[in-house]
Amino acid sequence: MVTLLLLPGMDGTGELFEPFVAALGGEFQVKVVRYPTSEPLGYAELESFARAALPAEGPYVILGESFSGPIAVSLCAGASDRLKGLVLCCSFVSNPRAALSGTRSLVNFLPVALAPVGVLSHMVLGRFSTGALRSIVAHAVSQVSPAALRARLRAVLAVNVSAKLASVTVPILYLRASHDRLVPASASAQVSKLNEHTRVVELEGPHFLLQVAPIEAAHVVGTFVREVQNAP
Repeated sequence: MVTLLLLPGMDGTGELFEPFVAALGGEFQVKVVRYPTSEPLGYAELESFARAALPAEGPYVILGESFSGPIAVSLCAGASDRLKGLVLCCSFVSNPRAALSGTRSLVNFLPVALAPVGVLSHMVLGRFSTGALRSIVAHAVSQVSPAALRARLRAVLAVNVSAKLASVTVPILYLRASHDRLVPASASAQVSKLNEHTRVVELEGPHFLLQVAPIEAAHVVGTFVREVQNAP
């Protein structure tokens, strides 16, 4: 059975994958990577946690959600022939808001622990927000230390894995949210330009696409995994 390795968004807890995993219906072996919640680690250190979770045997597909897209790309560059595909969900290979690159030094002063749930909900859920969704998002983020969140924000502002993406040879599925307020459409365009193996699918929803539209996303991802799992 093919394994679907899920790399989480900036919270890193993996809890926000639960609706999506349930929607997959047990057709695939699913493994969720969880990042440390207190240590201020960047992409290189977090990649090591993800790399340690790679399946020891059998075919696998990697899905990188938002923050974890660069990690997923790095794992796919030069991977074994057991890797069958890469899924990027509302993600990027370089800072999706290049105009903010110069603010990296200011991240240390951001009151991330005090960010109102309403503001966070506005950015990641938008008009798709519900009380239940706000609750699970707040719970996930509350488990992560301010130092860890700041380190991840700094990492996003400086990341660029474009060269690694260009070297990926497996099929790539990019899930784009129609109402993403964090990652613009230019991010998926960049992925498509850098790697001709990319197929972009847009679904109705906000940045937290797998949480708002888990059934629709599971259908698209499931179809992709079935297509690639037996590819030579």
